[in-house]
Amino acid sequence: MKLLKIAAAAATGLALLAGTAQADDKPVVGLIMKSLANEFFQNMMAGAQAHEEKRGDYKLLAVGMQNETDFESQINAVENFITQGVDAIVVAPADSRAMVRPLKKAMEAGIVVVNFDVALDTEAKKQQNVELAFVGPDNRGGAKLAGDALGKKLGAGGKVVIIEGNPGADNANERRLGFEASVAEFELDLLDSRTAHWETEEANSVFSNMLTAHPDIQGVMAANDSMAIGVVKALESAGRDDIVVVGFDNIPAVGPMISDGRMLATVDQFGTDMAANSIDLALEVVKGGPQLEGWVKTPIELVTAN
Repeated sequence: MKLLKIAAAAATGLALLAGTAQADDKPVVGLIMKSLANEFFQNMMAGAQAHEEKRGDYKLLAVGMQNETDFESQINAVENFITQGVDAIVVAPADSRAMVRPLKKAMEAGIVVVNFDVALDTEAKKQQNVELAFVGPDNRGGAKLAGDALGKKLGAGGKVVIIEGNPGADNANERRLGFEASVAEFELDLLDSRTAHWETEEANSVFSNMLTAHPDIQGVMAANDSMAIGVVKALESAGRDDIVVVGFDNIPAVGPMISDGRMLATVDQFGTDMAANSIDLALEVVKGGPQLEGWVKTPIELVTAN
């Protein structure tokens, strides 16, 4: 898919609608993130709060989930924001299908909706007759960058496993596909692929079981850094320092792990800026600017010790 720019004039048929804040009031933006137990979203929250203070021309209401499978809290947040009459909702959906219906309800209430970080499911949008742009990274391409780094390190025949994210999330599926593309290109031997729902402790347990079942594992591709940290902890508990680990997100906690070799690589998707940039785009629409279309790509970058 190509980078689609914001149209110079409002396109017809889009389901994004501008909110109607009172003239004397600052527009209100509701930010819905995933688990605030995840350092990636903690940093995103900090970036959004700093952005609100810097701009000073809007009010931010930010919420997150208690954990990575707490989908209902996101649905409830949309309902609450509709009741409060916010001007815009900026959302990183935990479940790409389940969030389509409540977000459609928000748009029908005249609220600008910006979907960022994790794309809503294409088929679910068609079923609900929803047209909604996506602001976010190329998750498949980013995962392939990390997978390629692992493939180059291990070479053909390298025995690897994948630790996946939430099965219902588009970015989890895209990252798995990106890793699988690296497996095919570098002729790696994929021994197993299981979900750990983005969680550190679950990844620790899942990978420990994988290691017992496949003691000859040489490499691990984790779909986010929180799970990569769980893998590293499991390796340390098992006394193994011969297995190569790659992740995704470039949260600060993995910096030392990459520096000292416990991890080979991660992918930076600049999460601190992602919500802030999406809020900027939402506010442009609230103020009467053009609607968003298609896929507004955000940057990614491979991070290694070199």
